[in-house]
Amino acid sequence: MAKDLKQREPRENPGALIAPVFVFGMLSGLERQGMNVDGFLRQVGVDPRALRTPGDQGVTPMQYVALFYALMNDLKDECLGLFSRPFKPGSFALTAREGLSATDLRSAIKRMAVALNLLQDDVTFSLQVDGDEAGLHMQWIAPDSEAPVFLEETMVRVLWRLAAWLLNAPLPILHFDFTYPEPSHHEGYNLVFPAPRRYQQSAFGFWFTASKLRTPVSRDEPALRAFLTDAYTQIISPPRDFGVVGQKVRNYLMRSYPRWPSLPEVAEQLHFSPATLQRRLAAENTSLQWLKDDLRRDLAISRLSTSRVSLAQLATELGFSDSPTFQRAFKAWTGKNCGAYRRR
Repeated sequence: MAKDLKQREPRENPGALIAPVFVFGMLSGLERQGMNVDGFLRQVGVDPRALRTPGDQGVTPMQYVALFYALMNDLKDECLGLFSRPFKPGSFALTAREGLSATDLRSAIKRMAVALNLLQDDVTFSLQVDGDEAGLHMQWIAPDSEAPVFLEETMVRVLWRLAAWLLNAPLPILHFDFTYPEPSHHEGYNLVFPAPRRYQQSAFGFWFTASKLRTPVSRDEPALRAFLTDAYTQIISPPRDFGVVGQKVRNYLMRSYPRWPSLPEVAEQLHFSPATLQRRLAAENTSLQWLKDDLRRDLAISRLSTSRVSLAQLATELGFSDSPTFQRAFKAWTGKNCGAYRRR
């Protein structure tokens, strides 16, 4: 397993390092409060001095997500100090469940907006319809201050991707709006916000074709429970290119968790023969085993960061034969053993 992962490491992150500006954006809520952030960076294997050196390429997606979990767990704040009062753990799950209880996208956005308006005091969330366009409109309330850039980017990205997840279908965006001026590093936004971006707007949010408001919510409670197991890894981390077939396989593996289907089961679900599925994945420079290992790694990081599950139980959940086998794989993935990772 570890050998296969090592051989395919370039497929995991094809040059997709996350620039320092986005890392320090994640830390901006703490820095505004005068907190020292270097300890959190070291915790996820990042050298603070190197990260601040001009020309540094940044961190891996795995480190980026691990940093988010470290901050969230220490602060007990799902929005990392960006709002005037913390988003207590469970706030995102509450918002997602409000959306899940709706019949269609219109109702889902309205319900989520009500929940978000109760959870904080700094932004007014609302559904807006303007002719053929509709969007989730986010208005910073305080007239004598500006919304933190990372707050705008995070709210737009997280709520757009949550809305699409609830529909179990793509939600193409017409344009993303932000209140701040266009940044010099705007090229880094192309993958994260794959639509025209409008800057220096009066409010921030995302806009789509109004007819999409009639799209039914297609998820159920079991799917939500599986999604929440690893929601932040899926939403906070930048999109990753697993290939067309590879993404379908990963989605099915995620829906099946904690059961790990065999190659024939996955092939049947995707309407391929096992041999055809293997060929299609090979053409995308991946394999079922690699996709399983990649998802196992992300789930292991999430579970070790956010729960007290025993290593034996986690090994079973992730489909390993025993705890020592899982622990060897985890060290190969992260360079740290499970105990040291959890203690940090």
